[in-house]
Amino acid sequence: MRLGFVRLVTRGSVDLKTRGRLLQHLVGTDLKRTHADTVVGQLWWLIDPFFSMAIYSILVTVVFQKSMPDAPLFLFAAILPWQWFSTSLMDATTSVTGRGNLIRQIQFPKLVLPAATTVAGSITFCFGLLSLALLYLLYPSHLSPWLLMIPIIAAVQFVFTLALAILFSALNTFYRDVQNLLRHATRIWFYMSPAIYSVSDLSGSGFRYVLGLNPFTYILTSYRNVAYYKSAPDWVALAIVLVLSLFLLAFSIWVFKRLETGFAKIL
Repeated sequence: MRLGFVRLVTRGSVDLKTRGRLLQHLVGTDLKRTHADTVVGQLWWLIDPFFSMAIYSILVTVVFQKSMPDAPLFLFAAILPWQWFSTSLMDATTSVTGRGNLIRQIQFPKLVLPAATTVAGSITFCFGLLSLALLYLLYPSHLSPWLLMIPIIAAVQFVFTLALAILFSALNTFYRDVQNLLRHATRIWFYMSPAIYSVSDLSGSGFRYVLGLNPFTYILTSYRNVAYYKSAPDWVALAIVLVLSLFLLAFSIWVFKRLETGFAKIL
C-alpha cells in the first residue's frame, strides 16, 4: 500500500514537471477565457477586488457600525487573497468535467488541468496586487518593507490551494454534488476566517479555538500583518500550514492518480 502511494505520487509529480509546455498552454487558455466577453476585459482583475472591498467596507462600517481605522486597506489585505483562493478552487473543481471532449480524444496526464487553473488564478492574484498598490496611495502610512514578504505567504497559500484543487477536481468528476456543496462551504469558510474581522476581536470567545483549526486564520493574518500592521508574518504558523499542505498535496495527487483511469469512461 505504502509503495503504491509513493509510486502514484511520484508519477503525478513527474507529470507536472515534464508537461510544462502543455501546462503553459492551458494556463494561457484559462487567462484568455476569463472576462473575454466583457467590455473592459482583463481590467476586471483590477476592478473585482475593489468592488468586494467596497461592499464589505459598507457592511462593516455602516451596517455593523464598527469603528475601524483605514477600513478599506484592512479589509482588502484579506479579501484579495481570499478571492484568489475561492475563485481558483471553484474553477479547478470543474477543470476536469469541463474538458470532457479533450479527455476522450487525447491521451495526456489529467493532473495538469487543475494545476493549470490554479496557476492561472495565481497570475490573476498578481494583477490584484496592483490594486493593493493603488490603495496605498490613500494610505501611505501603512507602507513597510514587510510587504516584500507577500510572495512567501502567497507561496504557502498556493500549495494549500493546489492540494484542494487537485482533490476536489478528482472527486467532482464522479460526484457532481461536490461543486455545489463546495460553493456553499466556501461561503461559510469565508465567515469562519478573519477576513472582515481580526482574531483579536474574538478574545474571550470560544469561537477563537475554532479559528485555530482553520489554515486561513494564519494565512490571512499574515497578509494583514505585512500589508496593514507593518509587522512580520506568523512564521511558525505559516511553516506548519506549509508542511500540512505538502502532506495534503501528496494525498490529493494519490487520490487523483487512482481515479484518473476512470475519467474517460464517466465523462
